[in-house]
Amino acid sequence: MIEINKRAIANRFMRYVKMDTQSDPQSKTYPSTEKQKNLSRLLVEELKAMGLTDVEMDTNGYVYAKISSNSIKKNIPVICFCSHVDTAPDCSGTDVKPILHKNYDGEEIVLPDDTSQVLSAVAHPYLHNHINEDIITASGKTLLGADDKSGIAAIMQAAYFIMKNPSIKHGDIKILFTPDEEVGKGTAKLDIKKLGADFGYTLDGGEAGSLEDETFSADGATIIINGVIAHPGYAKNKLVNALKVAAEILHALPINEWAPEATEKKEGFVHPVRLEGIAEKATIEFIVRDFDTDVLKKHEQRLKNIAEEVISHYLGASIEFVVTEQYRNMKQILDQNPKVVAYAAEAINRAGLDVATESIRGGTDGSKLSFMGLPCPNIFTGMQCIHSKLEWIGVKDMAKAAETIVHLCMIWEEKS
Repeated sequence: MIEINKRAIANRFMRYVKMDTQSDPQSKTYPSTEKQKNLSRLLVEELKAMGLTDVEMDTNGYVYAKISSNSIKKNIPVICFCSHVDTAPDCSGTDVKPILHKNYDGEEIVLPDDTSQVLSAVAHPYLHNHINEDIITASGKTLLGADDKSGIAAIMQAAYFIMKNPSIKHGDIKILFTPDEEVGKGTAKLDIKKLGADFGYTLDGGEAGSLEDETFSADGATIIINGVIAHPGYAKNKLVNALKVAAEILHALPINEWAPEATEKKEGFVHPVRLEGIAEKATIEFIVRDFDTDVLKKHEQRLKNIAEEVISHYLGASIEFVVTEQYRNMKQILDQNPKVVAYAAEAINRAGLDVATESIRGGTDGSKLSFMGLPCPNIFTGMQCIHSKLEWIGVKDMAKAAETIVHLCMIWEEKS
C-alpha cells in the first residue's frame, strides 16, 4: 500500500510558497526574474539530499534530476515528471503567508490580512470535498502559489517516497522543474536531449482525479497602429491619434461572443491583453485561442478585418498585423501515443480516485513538450482559485497526486 505523509507534503508545500518566484511577461531576460532561481536552488539541495543523481540547475534556471532504475527489466521507457517554479504575474506573490486550516469545518474562511477576501463552500463547492480535511490558503494579500508549487510538492514527495521504498520497482525516472511557464516561456531554453526522457507528465491540474489530454492551440496577434502626428495646436484635419484608433478597434470587438468572458467549453476566443503607445504610434497585443488549430487563422483574419475597417476611416494612418505561434493542442500528439494517457488513468484509479478526462482552456508546459518529442498529458494536484487571493489547496489532493506519481512509475515498469 502506498501512503503519502500528508503532514510532510503540507510542510514541504508551505516552505515552497513562501519563496517569491513571480515571473515577468515584460522582461527580456531568461528566466524573466532572477528570484525564480532561489526556489530552484533549494530544490537542487533537497533532491541531492534524497540521493537522486544527475541533479543540477542550469544557467537558465531549469532543474534536472534522475532516479535510476531498480528493475531487472530492459527497455523500460524513461518517464519524466514536470512542474514549474514560477507564479503568475496576475496577483502579488511577494511575502506569501500560507495558513494551514486543520479539519476544515465547511464554514466561511475570512482571510486575516484582507477581511474582504472570503472563501466559502457556496461560491466554491469543491470545498465540500475537504470537510474534516486540512486545506491551505494564503493570508489575503497575495496569491498562494499552488499553481504550481503544489505540483512541485507532489513530485518531490513522490521522489522521497520512492527513494525510501526500494521495493517499488521502476525504470529510470527524470524530474524537471521549469521557470517562466506562466509567461509562456516554460520550455524556451529547455535542453530536451539532456532531459533524455521518452514520455512525460506535468503536474499542473486542478481537482483530484482530473487528467487533461487536450489544450487550446494558441497564437499571439499584435496590431501596430501608425497614426499621423501633428502639433495639437495646429492639428485640424491633420492629426490622427493612434491611441484613439486603438480604442476604437477595441470598442469594435464583440462583447457577447468571441471573448473569454463570453465563451466556455470548446469555444475559442480573441482577447486583448496589453495596450501601450503614444499619439503617434500604439500597439495592442492579443491572445488567440481555439482547440481547432485551423480555426486560429479564421479568428486572426476576423481580427485583422475589424482593424482594417476601423483604420480605413483615417486618412494617412495605417496598421501592421503580426501573428506569432505560441503553442499547439497536445491532443494531436497524445492520440498517437495512447498508452501515456491510459497509464495515467490507471494510476489515478489505483490511487482510489475516479478519472475525469478534461480539456484545458489554456496550455501547460506539456503542450510544448509534446511537440518537442515528449508526449506529456497533465495530471491533477488539487489547486483551486488559481492566480487569485482566494487560491487554496487541499492537502489530501496533493498527497493523492504524489501517490499517482508512484503508481505511474510502477505501471510503466510492470507493462514494459
